Amino acid sequence: MGLFDSLKRNSKPAPTRPNEQQESRTANSPTQRYDEVNEAAQVVERDVHASSGAEEAAVYIKASGDAPAPVHVEEEVYAEEPIEPAKASYVAFRDKGPVSHIIGQTKILAIINQKGGVGKSTTAVNLAAALGAAGKEVLLVDLDPQGNATSGYGIDKRDIDQCVYNVLLGETPIEDVILAEVGKGVDVLPSTISLAGAEVELVNEMARENRLKNALGTLRGRYDYILIDCPPSLGLLTINALVAADKLLIPIQCEFYALEGVTKLLDSMKRVKSVLNPSLDIYGIVLTMYDARTNLSKQVVDEVRSFFGDTVFETVIPRTVKLSEAPSYGQPILDYAPENKGTEAYNELAQEVIKRG
Repeated sequence: MGLFDSLKRNSKPAPTRPNEQQESRTANSPTQRYDEVNEAAQVVERDVHASSGAEEAAVYIKASGDAPAPVHVEEEVYAEEPIEPAKASYVAFRDKGPVSHIIGQTKILAIINQKGGVGKSTTAVNLAAALGAAGKEVLLVDLDPQGNATSGYGIDKRDIDQCVYNVLLGETPIEDVILAEVGKGVDVLPSTISLAGAEVELVNEMARENRLKNALGTLRGRYDYILIDCPPSLGLLTINALVAADKLLIPIQCEFYALEGVTKLLDSMKRVKSVLNPSLDIYGIVLTMYDARTNLSKQVVDEVRSFFGDTVFETVIPRTVKLSEAPSYGQPILDYAPENKGTEAYNELAQEVIKRG
């Protein structure tokens, strides 16, 4: 349809001279036959739409040898039913069954990048699931007020009475907040929107940057890995994660802007290391959202590997639709799409993490 077609349809016809008007109304003129056919078609169309039992209708009107004028009734379009995420089943931490193996030294990894949208929560949820599937005991700490890691396991945040916020404020022991066995080998310390107020409330508290470290310290020896999903900022919550962590796992999106925030993150790490956590260092860099079709992704991979060297994991996380869909169903990619290449990538990443110790 042309740009001006609608204007042409709505415009009134130009006035005709008396003799032209008289000629157009002669009994056998084509114009009269067209008007009669069009009027009949409109009547039939109204009747068809009014009929509740009609599933399809196509009426052809023939008059004086003219071409048939089809009347079509459009089918109704129904909206898709909303996605219902999986409902997580879990038990209280104190009711958790015995560990299947001897726990060695617990490693606490902060999954961190001050830039948002680089795959922190996706990596936290799916790496935890892959490590659990490999026979490890994992605690996933959701330190982001958005609570994406919590909902990524199908946990309804509206049903949570207490979360990591209560632990940081010293109101509740961490053992009373952990949701155990949300997945194979995986427990979750959940987050809700109330965590957004923690930074303000902790400002005047003593040793405010050590709150998470003190809470997680009681769990050493109970888990093989504790993964902390950090918020996309360098505020007090992130400082708590930097102080509590043994090492940092940094997801970097295979796009140009993702590289810009890494410098500031490294500066913050150095300041925390010099004052609060001398053992803090980079555990590994994981490249996410890799698209093999673009030259940019390949260039970013080359740049990151040349700068960080062996710190970069060999496994590269691809950009897949299933990885994006899985959180809406409240499942890790391992459960949602076991045969997907995203599942394969996170299983390989988990094996690399285990090998690094």
